[in-house]
Amino acid sequence: MNYYNSNLNCVIHPDAKIGKNVTIGPFSYIDKDVVIGDDTWLGPNVTIFAGARIGKGCRIFPGAVIAGIPQDLKFENEPSTAEIGDYTTIREFVTVNRGTAYSNKTVVGSNCLLMAYVHVAHDCLIGNHVILANNVNLAGHVEIEDWAILEGLVAVQQFIRIGKHSFIAGGSLVRKHVPPYVKAAREPLSYAGVNSIGLRRRNFSSEQINIIQEIYRILFVKGYNTSHALEVIEDSLEPTPERENIIQFIRDADPGIMRGFQQINGNSVDED
Repeated sequence: MNYYNSNLNCVIHPDAKIGKNVTIGPFSYIDKDVVIGDDTWLGPNVTIFAGARIGKGCRIFPGAVIAGIPQDLKFENEPSTAEIGDYTTIREFVTVNRGTAYSNKTVVGSNCLLMAYVHVAHDCLIGNHVILANNVNLAGHVEIEDWAILEGLVAVQQFIRIGKHSFIAGGSLVRKHVPPYVKAAREPLSYAGVNSIGLRRRNFSSEQINIIQEIYRILFVKGYNTSHALEVIEDSLEPTPERENIIQFIRDADPGIMRGFQQINGNSVDED
């Protein structure tokens, strides 16, 4: 075992596998069946339960609890894991629960930021470079793709999928799938435009962004139903990776994607 323990007032199970140059702060608890990668920093009062798989270069702040058992009455203590990718930061009082028999794991990807009081429930799958701001709460089985950003106080219903490079405004309730590359806001949650600022920051070209905007104009603004909108998109726009990603996401979406909007008297309102 090769780690730096800044204070002996912590409990580390002898079977825990701890990498090189790991810092474990005082009053932290490391259970059996835990793996912690090299160069990871754990602050004081961090709890790492059995089933945790933590990558290298992570930072986990005081009060965080990783791999707690699921808050699911069907859970029967079956073997499962909570996996944290490399270089992810987990701030104060974040909770990441283990998976259930449904998928046997909960996953948070690499280079993510989970701000204070975030809750990630059982069987969630979170991609890379995802930001969950303060007090985001994810129910079980939520999937969030790469580069998505959820602002503070967002709550996501179980089995919801959030597409890559999307942005969800603070305080939103997410009850339907959010397709990739969009901004989502209002109540009920609705299309609020393309996440063009985020896409430019990630080096999407103007041509790529224009194509994405045209796709969502057809899908959300022109008043077509979803199946007709997809036909128009396929007939009128040349295939691109972004087009294919959006079309496949929508076809896979059950119970359907969030609302679009229409214009009435110059004001944007939600579509039924």
